[in-house]
Amino acid sequence: MVTTGGGDTGTGTAAPADGRGWRDRIRPRWSRPRGGLVTVGTVVALVAAMGLTVLGLGSADNAVASYDASSWLWSSTRGEAARVNGVTGRVDTRVGVPQARSHPMQVVQTDRFLLLRDLDTGQVSSLDLATLQITATTPTTAGIGVSVALHGDAAFVVDAVQGLVRQIDPRTLVPIGEPVRYPPGITGGAFDGDGRLWIAVPSEGTVSAVTAAPLPSAAPTAATAGGGVSPEQIRTVAVAEPSHDLTISALDDGVAVLDRTANTLTTVRGDDQKVVTLTTGGPGALPTHTTGDRVPVTVAEDRRIYVVEEGGVRQFTVPGQGVRLRPAVSFADRFYCADDDTGTVYAFDLAGQLVDQIEVKGANGPLDLEVREGRLFINAPNSSTARVVDDKHVVRVVDKYANDILGGDPPPDPPAPPPPTKPVVNKPSAPRSVTATAGDSQARVTWQAAAANGATITRYVVEGDGRTFEVGANQRSFEVTGLTNGQTYRFSVHAVNAQGPGPARTSNPVVPTSEVPDAPAEVTAEERADGTVVVRWPASDGQGHRIARYAVTAVSAEATAPAGDARNTELVIPAGELEYGTQYAFTVSAVSANGAASVASPVSNTVVPYAAPGRPRSLAASTVADRPGTVQVVWAAAVANGRPISHYVVEAGGRRTEVTDTRARLEGLGDGQNVTVRVRAVNAAGEGPEATDTARTVAPPQVTITGSAATATTVTVTFTTDAGGGRATCSLAIAGATTATGGCTSLTVRGVRPGTTHRFTVTAENAAGAGTATGSRATEILYGTATCRNGDSGAEATYCDRDHAGRNGNEVFEVPRQDNDRQAGWARPGTRLASYCKVRGEEVYAYIYNDNKRSTWWIQVDYQGRNYIPWVWINLDGGDDVNVLPNC
Repeated sequence: MVTTGGGDTGTGTAAPADGRGWRDRIRPRWSRPRGGLVTVGTVVALVAAMGLTVLGLGSADNAVASYDASSWLWSSTRGEAARVNGVTGRVDTRVGVPQARSHPMQVVQTDRFLLLRDLDTGQVSSLDLATLQITATTPTTAGIGVSVALHGDAAFVVDAVQGLVRQIDPRTLVPIGEPVRYPPGITGGAFDGDGRLWIAVPSEGTVSAVTAAPLPSAAPTAATAGGGVSPEQIRTVAVAEPSHDLTISALDDGVAVLDRTANTLTTVRGDDQKVVTLTTGGPGALPTHTTGDRVPVTVAEDRRIYVVEEGGVRQFTVPGQGVRLRPAVSFADRFYCADDDTGTVYAFDLAGQLVDQIEVKGANGPLDLEVREGRLFINAPNSSTARVVDDKHVVRVVDKYANDILGGDPPPDPPAPPPPTKPVVNKPSAPRSVTATAGDSQARVTWQAAAANGATITRYVVEGDGRTFEVGANQRSFEVTGLTNGQTYRFSVHAVNAQGPGPARTSNPVVPTSEVPDAPAEVTAEERADGTVVVRWPASDGQGHRIARYAVTAVSAEATAPAGDARNTELVIPAGELEYGTQYAFTVSAVSANGAASVASPVSNTVVPYAAPGRPRSLAASTVADRPGTVQVVWAAAVANGRPISHYVVEAGGRRTEVTDTRARLEGLGDGQNVTVRVRAVNAAGEGPEATDTARTVAPPQVTITGSAATATTVTVTFTTDAGGGRATCSLAIAGATTATGGCTSLTVRGVRPGTTHRFTVTAENAAGAGTATGSRATEILYGTATCRNGDSGAEATYCDRDHAGRNGNEVFEVPRQDNDRQAGWARPGTRLASYCKVRGEEVYAYIYNDNKRSTWWIQVDYQGRNYIPWVWINLDGGDDVNVLPNC
């Protein structure tokens, strides 16, 4: 029953579910938070407080940019959002959101407002897109179960667990009027194109439309909250039997409701209601919104898309394997379906032909698809990449971390987790703990989930009193009415998946009676840091009968299931029995000694179970090549388990540090040390289990000489280098010559003394130090030819024939000058002289006798010892290049 403010009645609707159980408890499917979300798709938070820079856009221009086919795309790894221009595919603004790293975000936006809800903290913020100012924030219960919806100036907060749909002013987030009230466990909360908010109530098998109250001209304040006119529930439509699993997709002019228990799709457009029966191999899923007349239903288990259109149902297969398909969306006469396992978006034409495959390399997780402003935005929130598809099907690659805007380049994405193994598929097992309790002319049957055995459970079948009832996979509590008091009944329950029905299990016998106890007056719930949840209530009046036990039922978005029984007024639900990070409320029925049960109590407060975080994923430690005693560690965020991760503890080599990022650099360790790094995530429940990896710090390099070679004036050394994990630079040094530097495999020193044994040293250096190796190599002897060529006539014709008194060619001296007292002799032309080095001395001119050479260079040669001859009188081998000789 639904009440609006003063008590108008009606009924509600259901949200997407996939039929998966709650591990013998409630585990509602929430692959995408409701309400036009882009997880994670479109976020800008706390921008005003951060001093957002909008790259040359003033506030007026920025408002225009908000209309210009743009969308904010979230990057959870970095905790930042990038506004992507849908026309160019480029990022024009990027902004970090404090305390939001690794958090999922539900976001809805119009041309004026952006509402965002942090699923880990529950905070809702309103951002005015015209001014890029945060106008308000308000808390909600953290976790999955509350969503926000926005259309024009109409905004709602939908509390699926409590069944409350409350309108808020998007400027102040203050409530407007009274909420619309539904039974607990609703789903949906998406606007159609006409501004109607659609809600589904699985317990009643209905869907209803809510319209917003007019937005006050003056923004309400906390003091005026709840006053004035209220939103209205304007229509309720029966679309399924009670307790069926329902999921909805808002249409341009109505709503599509998928009954996943009966495999039917109902479309409600105006007064026209159509029902189509589907033949699927598993539970289907719908996108949050569908544009156009064709509604795609995606069945992940058999990788098929069923398109419901005017002429009937068309179906086609998505290539590949695995079950991690996102609901297909309709855009520009194509259907786009994302495969999270492979990072591929498959595009099909209206005939179901595969026409394109959009590869999103490095997606590292889910792909979010949103049609906005005439574009399809494909976002990989766990990585740096995204795609934009226009109405001509042109795909543009988006780099959300582009370094041409505010923020700089982030670290590389963490490695992707390995793909899941394909399960063995079989029929489901029998349900566990099938229990019946009697009421007045009725009985309540509850059970724990059956094992799915590789194929998602689509429904449960309850049989008794000669009747058969189909119940949604997430609705594991069912009221059988129309029974006769005093008569004994038994009920059997079996599960059904794509492989068929599983074995049944029969309940205890019950006898309906009018002598039922009172329900507990109130119920409270408390979540604890150890993962348990405590539910408490006051004792019930047994109306003359002893209260034998209390039956506790857990309610979450779109699902109900038994949570346990207690003989006193408290139930402790063990850790792990409820989904961490998901919102739950509880009802309690009293069961008397005669087997009669009360009606359910009022629903409790909402709690979000939590525990210490999971182990950090994909931890990788590596050497930092350019710093001594340092290792770098990077990891993928740990599973938060119901509370935001506040920080990570990183330990290595006796050192401990705390970081809020998913990476750390550890310094001050020993050189060449094998370091085991331990990383643990921390949340409100404490530290989680550690992940470990090992890396080695940079060690000083080691050099091994493998060979050497020499010419007369060069020495080449070949060697190998163990860089010690760092980046090494190498050098080759010989005394008296210029040191050679370069690669760490071979180096050559030039200009060394010919005919000499040289000691050399090879040095390799990195951040940790240096390593050396030494050796020796003899250079070859460099010869020169004493040269003096006679002229053509006169004295010139015999000038070079012998040593004349006074100056003459080819004279050798003890010093580099023509000093008769220091002359060592005369080298006959053609004499081969070993040459060692050069030195500056007296200038000598060879005239015509040796090509007019003129120079101050003198060459030390082997002539009656080490003596000197002018270079003009000796021609060196190999081109007569005096510069190849070292200086003496």
